[in-house]
Amino acid sequence: MVPGEENQLVPKEDVFWRCRQNIFDEMKKKFLQIENAAEEPRVLCIIQDTTNSKTVNERITLNLPASTPVRKLFEDVANKVGYINGTFDLTWGNGVNTADTAPLDHTSDKSLLDANFEAGKKNFLHLTDKDGEQPQMLEDSSNVDDSVHDRFIGPLPREGSVASTSDYASQSYSYSSILNKSETGYVGLVNQAMTCYLNSLLQTLFMTPEFRNALYKWEFEESEEDPVTSIPYQLQRLFVLLQTSKKRAIETTDVTRSFGWDSSEAWQQHDVQELCRVMFDALEQKWKQTEQADLINELYQGKLKDYVRCLECGYEGWRIDTYLDIPLVIRPYGSSQAFASVEEALHAFIQPEILDGPNQYFCERCKKKCDARKGLRFLHFPYLLTLQLKRFDFDYTTMHRIKLNDRMSFPEELDMSTFIDIEDEKSPQTESCTDSGAENEGSCHSDQMSNDFSTDDAVDEGICLESSTGSEKISKPGLEKNSLMYELFSVMVHSGSAAGGHYYACIKSFSDDQWYSFNDQHVSRITQEDIKKTHGGSSGSRGYYSSAFASSTNAYMLIYRLKDPARNAKFLEVDEYPEHIKNLVQKERELEEQEKRQREIERNTCKIKLFCLHPVKQVMMENKLEVHKDKTLKEAVEMAYKMMDLEDVIPLDCCRLVKYDEFHDYLERSYEGEEDTPMGLLLGGVKSTYMFDLLLETRKPDQIFQSYKPGEVMVKVHVVDLKAETVAAPVTVRAYLNQTVAEFKQLISKATHLPADSMRIVLERCYNDLRLLSMPSKTLKAEGFFRSNKVFVESSETVDHQATFTDSHLWKLLDRHANTIRLFVLLPEQSPGSYSKRTAYQKAGGDSGNVDDDCERVKGPAGNLKSVDAILEESTEKLKSLSLQQQQDGDNGDSSKSTETSDFENIESPLNERGSSTSVDNRELEQHIQTSDPENFQSEERSDSDVNNDRSTSSVDSDILSSSHSSDTLCNADSTQIPLANGLDSHSITSSRRTKANEGKKETWDTAEEDSGTDSEYDESGKSRGEMQYMYFKADPYTADEGSGEGHKWLMVHVDKRITLAAFKQHLEPFVGVLSSHFKVFRVYTSNQEFETVRLNETLSSFSDDNKITIRLGRALKKGEYRVKVCQLLVNEQEPCKFLLDAVFAKGMTVRQSKEELIPQLREQCGLDLSIDRFRLRKKTWKNPGTVFLDYHIYEEDINISSNWEVFLEVLDGVEKMKSMSQLAILTRRWRPSEMKLDPFQELVLESNSVDELREKLSEISGIPLEDIEFAKGRGTFPCDISVLDIHQDLDWNPKVSTLNVWPLYICDDGAVIFYRDKTEEVMELTDEQRNELMKKESSRLQKTGHRVTYSPRKEKALKIYLDGAPNKDVAQD
Repeated sequence: MVPGEENQLVPKEDVFWRCRQNIFDEMKKKFLQIENAAEEPRVLCIIQDTTNSKTVNERITLNLPASTPVRKLFEDVANKVGYINGTFDLTWGNGVNTADTAPLDHTSDKSLLDANFEAGKKNFLHLTDKDGEQPQMLEDSSNVDDSVHDRFIGPLPREGSVASTSDYASQSYSYSSILNKSETGYVGLVNQAMTCYLNSLLQTLFMTPEFRNALYKWEFEESEEDPVTSIPYQLQRLFVLLQTSKKRAIETTDVTRSFGWDSSEAWQQHDVQELCRVMFDALEQKWKQTEQADLINELYQGKLKDYVRCLECGYEGWRIDTYLDIPLVIRPYGSSQAFASVEEALHAFIQPEILDGPNQYFCERCKKKCDARKGLRFLHFPYLLTLQLKRFDFDYTTMHRIKLNDRMSFPEELDMSTFIDIEDEKSPQTESCTDSGAENEGSCHSDQMSNDFSTDDAVDEGICLESSTGSEKISKPGLEKNSLMYELFSVMVHSGSAAGGHYYACIKSFSDDQWYSFNDQHVSRITQEDIKKTHGGSSGSRGYYSSAFASSTNAYMLIYRLKDPARNAKFLEVDEYPEHIKNLVQKERELEEQEKRQREIERNTCKIKLFCLHPVKQVMMENKLEVHKDKTLKEAVEMAYKMMDLEDVIPLDCCRLVKYDEFHDYLERSYEGEEDTPMGLLLGGVKSTYMFDLLLETRKPDQIFQSYKPGEVMVKVHVVDLKAETVAAPVTVRAYLNQTVAEFKQLISKATHLPADSMRIVLERCYNDLRLLSMPSKTLKAEGFFRSNKVFVESSETVDHQATFTDSHLWKLLDRHANTIRLFVLLPEQSPGSYSKRTAYQKAGGDSGNVDDDCERVKGPAGNLKSVDAILEESTEKLKSLSLQQQQDGDNGDSSKSTETSDFENIESPLNERGSSTSVDNRELEQHIQTSDPENFQSEERSDSDVNNDRSTSSVDSDILSSSHSSDTLCNADSTQIPLANGLDSHSITSSRRTKANEGKKETWDTAEEDSGTDSEYDESGKSRGEMQYMYFKADPYTADEGSGEGHKWLMVHVDKRITLAAFKQHLEPFVGVLSSHFKVFRVYTSNQEFETVRLNETLSSFSDDNKITIRLGRALKKGEYRVKVCQLLVNEQEPCKFLLDAVFAKGMTVRQSKEELIPQLREQCGLDLSIDRFRLRKKTWKNPGTVFLDYHIYEEDINISSNWEVFLEVLDGVEKMKSMSQLAILTRRWRPSEMKLDPFQELVLESNSVDELREKLSEISGIPLEDIEFAKGRGTFPCDISVLDIHQDLDWNPKVSTLNVWPLYICDDGAVIFYRDKTEEVMELTDEQRNELMKKESSRLQKTGHRVTYSPRKEKALKIYLDGAPNKDVAQD
C-alpha cells in the first residue's frame, strides 16, 4: 500500500494501472495527431533561386501541409536560403501555372491550396528579385546584437555551423553582397583568390591616421608616370574609395596591377610580414625626392645596438642596426615551453648570452680570446611599433614546417621604457662609457656599422656614445622612459597551418576607440574579449605538443602606436582634403555612379538564348538576345531579326518570336496579340538564367503562322511510302495529351491528306523503340507522348496490315531507316575499280521484297552474270593460294573455284546500262595479283605509306597509331593453320621471357587467334559473313565540297550500322577494285586525324551520320600476323630512341627470319646496310631496352607478341656475345669524380647474377682494383641521366648484397644501367664560378634529354613588387 490522496492508502496495483492508462491515453492522442497529419494532403514546393548565377542550379525543396499559409512558406524559404523575408518574390515556375506570372503575396494568410498550389504534385517556384533589387542577406549575429557572447571575428562560419574557426579555405561571395555598405560605416576588400594577407595590411594602413594623411598629401603627376603602374596613386585611390564608397567591399585589382602582378599572383599565398617589408621598400623607391621620402622611417623605423663586451677588460665592439619590426620568438629553440607574454619575449630578445669555451671572443685590446657578453640594446623605438610573433618554425624531427599555436598574451597598452638601454650585472670593467664610446666605434670589426648614426641622435634618445658624466647617462634615458607608453590598435590574425591559411585584421578605430574585424569584404564590430581569443593556446598545461591541440587562429602581427598627444594625429575630414584629393573623390564618385547606372541597366536586361532556323541555308543558328525588360515584343523581334542577319533574306513581317525548348526541340507557345507587351512580363522577369529559350520563327510570304498554345505537344509526322520504300521529311502537328489516338489520326489526316480509316501510326518513344498505336480510344498521354514526339504514318491498303507489326514490311522499313547512317568514303586515287552501284542483297530464302528501286541488283546464278558470292569466293581462294604457291610444288590446291575471267567484270554497272563499257581492265589487276610475290604486297603497302609520310604518318599506316588504336587488321583467316612464307606453321603457344610458366592463352584482344578466328572475314565454311544476314548498303558517287578533298574520288554510302566491318569492306570491293584483304579502312576524326579501323567482327555502331572514311591500298594483316614498330637503340646518343619503320612479324617466325625480312627494308627505307649478324633485336618497354632476343627464339612460343608491339634494333660493334638465356646484358657507365664527367656506356655480359662477377668485369674493363670498385644502379628511364653535381651523393653506392636480383638492385632482365667509380678518387674541388657554370651546363643537358635536374618539391614563389609594372624586366634579379 502507498499513500494516496487525502492520506488514504491506495493499493499499489491501482496506481500502476492508473499510470499505465494515462500513458496509453497520451499515446493515443499522439497517434491521432499523427494520423490526422498523415491524412492531410501535403504540397511539394521546389524553389529555384534565380537571383544569382551561382545559385541558379540549386533547388530548395519544401514538403508542407496543404493548410500552411503562404506567409509561412516565405518564412521557411527565407530561413533556408538566408535572405531577409520581404526582400524577394516568389513566382510560378515552368511546372505549373505558367500563365500566372504575378508574384505571390508574402503577407497572405491564404493556405497553399487556396493559393492554387496542387497537393501531391510538384509545384515549381522561382525566387526572384523584388522591385529590381536583389534579396538582402541575413547578417551575422555579431552584427545584430553586440551582447551576444558567442559572436566570432574570424573567418565566416560555414552554413549550419556557429563560430567556425576553420573556414579560411572558403572565401566565396556573391556580387550582391558588395553592393551595400556595412552598417559599421567601413568598407571591406574583395579577396581576389588568396589575397587575404594583402587585404589585412591595406586595412591596417588605411586605419593608421598618420600614414593615410601623409599619403593624401602626396600629389600624383600624370605627366611623369603612368597611373596604372604608380603604386602610391593606386593606394591613394583605394583609400579614397575605402573612405567614400557606398559599396560593402571594393576590388584590389588596380593595386595589385600596379605591383606588376598578373592574375596568377592572386593564387599565391604569402606572409603578411614579408609583404609589409616589400611594400614599404617599394613606396620608399617611389617617394624619392618627395616630401614623403622619409615617411616609412619616421613612422616605423627603430634603432638598436648589436654589441660584444669583453668580460676581462671591458672593451666593447658594437654596431648600430635599424629595424622596421621586432621578431619575437614564441618558443625558445629546444624548449618545450613557450613564452607566456610579449613582455617575456621582449626580455628574452635583449637577454645577452655569454661567449665562452670554444665560442670565446677575440678581444682587440687583450689580443687574445676571452669570455665575452653578446647582446642587443634598444636605442630608439619607432612611433609605430610592429611586433612579429614568429609562429612559423621548422621541425627537425619531421623535417616539415610547423605553426606554433601556443598562447602568447599581449597587453592593450605596452610600456617599452623597461627595454631601453638595459645593462645587467654592471662591473667596474663595463661601467666606463669610454670603452663603448666613439673611440671604439672605429674599432668595431663589423662591416655593417651604421654610418648615419650621429651624436645628435644619441643626445635626443639619451644614449651615451661619448665620454660623459653619470648624471647625463641617467637623466636622458629617464626622459625617454616617461614617453614610451604604446597602445595596441591592430592585430593581424592568421587562421590555419604552416601549409596555408587565412589572414584577417582586428583594428581599433582612433575615431571612436571601437574595435572592428576586417575580414576581406566583411566588416563587423568586436570587443576586447574577442581580441583575447587571438592570444592562441589552449586550456591546460603548455606541454611540448600542446600547440598541436590549440586553436589555429591566433595573432601573428601586432602594431602599437606611441601615446603622445603632440604627435597623435586624427583622420583628415572631407573639407580638410588637399585639392587633388577632392578632385579624386569627385572622379571616383562619378565612376561609381556610372557603374551603378550600368549595373541598373544590366539588372533590368533580359539575357536569353535565341535560335533561328535559317530560311535558306536550313542551318540552326544560335545567339544571345539581350533586351531591356521594358522593350516590347515587337521591338525584340526587330532586334533578333537584325542579330540573325536576315535583312536581305526575308521581310521583317515574316518573323516572330516564340517560346522554345531547345533540348526537346519543342515550340512551347506563341505570343499572338502581345506585340506591345514588355519582354520582362513575357519572360517572367529579369533572371540570370531562363528555363526556356526563344526561337525566331520564319515563314514564306504566302504562308501564315500557326498558333502554339501552352499545354500542347508537338509531333513530327513522317509519311512512309511502302512501295517506294521511302520516309518523307517531317510535318509538324500539334495536339493535346488528353486527345485519343482516333482524334489524333484526324489531325494527321488534315495535315497529310491521308485517309484516317486505313492509317497506321507508329510512335518512336526512344531510339529504335517503335510502338504501333493500335488502340483508338487510348489517350496520347497513356501511349507515352511527351512535349516533343516523332511518329511514322502509313495509309496504304495492302496485306501488310494483316501481318503482326514486328513481321510487317512497315516495321522492317522503319527498322532500316532508324539504323541507316550516311558515310562519306574517300577512295584511293590509284583505285582500279569502277564506280559501280552495288545494291543490298539477301541470303537465298530470305525476304526479297525490301530493296530500293534506285539500286542495281547483282544477277543470280540463273542469269548470265555470276553472283557476287561466287566472285568473292573465287577471289578468296586466289588470295589463299597466294601464300601457298611457293610451298606447294605438286599440290594443285582447290582450283575448282578459280576462274580466268575478272572478278569485277560480272558486277553490273550503271555505265553498262547505258551501253558503255567499263573503263578499268580488272583482268590485268587480277593477273597482277596472281603473279605477285607476297612481299610485293608489303612493298606496295610501304609505297602507300610513303605518300602518307607527307601527312605526318608512319612508314606503313600512320604514326598516329598507338596502343589504344590497334593496327592489326586480320583478314582471310580460317580455323586451319596458315602456311607462312617462311615455311613455318602458325602457333598459339606463349611463354615468358625467362621461363615457360605462362602456358595459358595470352590475353590480348586485337588478334584473330585470341578471338578464335572471329575477326576473320570468312566463317569455317568459307562463306562470307556478309551473307549471313540482310544488311542495307547503297553507294553513289559524290562530289566533295570545296576544301574537303575536291578532285578525289568520293562515295556517299548509306549503310545499316549493324553491318560488320568485314561485310562493309566486301561491299566496297567493286568500288576500290581490289579484294577486301588488300585495302584498309581509316576513320577520319574532327581533327583530321586518321585511325585504322581493324576489328572486322565489330559493327559500325560507333559511326554516326556524315562521318568520313579513307580507303588506302595495302595488305591487311592475316591471322597470326602482327604489326611491329622497329626503333633503333643508340645508347650513347642524346636521343637514344629513333623510329625506323613498321614491320610485320608472324606467329611461328624465328627472330633470325624476322631479321632477314628486315634487312632489305632497312636498306631501302632507312639507308642502313647491315648484315644479319651485325644487329640484334631486343624488347622495348617505352624508352627502356629490355630482353635481348636470340636468333633461335620463336615469336609466340619464346617471345610474347601483341598488337602495336615495339622492338629495339641495336647495331653491334662486334660479334654477338649473348648466346644463352641464362646470360645477362648490363649497360655500365663510369663516373670520374676528379674530372666531374661520365664515360660512354659499355655493355657487360654476365654469366650469372653474382655481384662478385659484376665487380670483376668492371675491374677488367676499367683497370680499377677490385677492392676499390663501387657501383650503383641508375634511376628512372633509360639512359638514367643524372647531374654530375648530384651523382656522387644521390645514388645508393656500394649496396650490401651478393646477388643482383634482390633489393635494392632488382636486376632480373637485360638493359639495366649500372654506374661505377673508383672509391679512392677524390671529388674535384670547384670554385663558385665553376660550379655555377657546370650547373648551367648540366641543366641545359638534362632538359634536352627530358630529365629533371632535381627532384625537389615545388618551391614557393618569392613575393616581389615590380616598380615599373613589368615583371619580365626583373627576372634576372630573382
